[in-house]
Amino acid sequence: MAWRSHGSDNASLVEALRCNGLVTDARVEAALLKVDRGHFVRESAEAYEDAPQTIGSAATISAPHMHAHCLELLEPFLPAGGAALDVGSGSGYLTAVLSRLAGPGGRAVGVEHVGGLVEWSKGNLRKDPEMAERLKTGALAVHEADGREGWVPGAPYDVIHVGAAAPAIPPALVEQLKPGGRLVIPVGPEAGHQEMTVATKDAVSGEVRSEVVMGVRYVPLTDHAHQMQLARGDRA
Repeated sequence: MAWRSHGSDNASLVEALRCNGLVTDARVEAALLKVDRGHFVRESAEAYEDAPQTIGSAATISAPHMHAHCLELLEPFLPAGGAALDVGSGSGYLTAVLSRLAGPGGRAVGVEHVGGLVEWSKGNLRKDPEMAERLKTGALAVHEADGREGWVPGAPYDVIHVGAAAPAIPPALVEQLKPGGRLVIPVGPEAGHQEMTVATKDAVSGEVRSEVVMGVRYVPLTDHAHQMQLARGDRA
């Protein structure tokens, strides 16, 4: 039922995701209901469509069904009070949902290398008084940095979500993943077949086991200069 979970507002969008079997976990549903997707898009008229939307600088906010799928994969590994890293945080939407899942005492960190998106995402997050307070306390943060390097000061993380496709899983992200934690990342070339990959680190041995769950199409996880080249191409 991918691409069919449209809504007229945030509540009806989440209900459509639930009815189509894309959201089955109660914690995920509750977190999605508390984070209004309409606060994190450029075109408000399309906020609740089940489709990706451009947010500028050759970046997108993923389709709701993809966010839901990733959250369902991550939720069992993010305990209340846990720590989450959102790489390529863009609009700040999934960072906010992860913050809701982590709950009081938890931490969520977004990493985005486009400064304009970092500032825009912080403005989006501040539309929710609770998220604004978490930004003040540091329980929620968005940093301008190369996502391929993660965010060492906040490590280790129970879960890591990557919202752009890398040619391979970046070693720095594996290093920052807590034993017993899970990483979800699209892997593949910028133009070509990509696969949503789930990597889980064994709680005892630290061994990482990976599996592919589906084919996907994401913008690339790249350096800032190349992304700006892509953005200039988008405007041409």
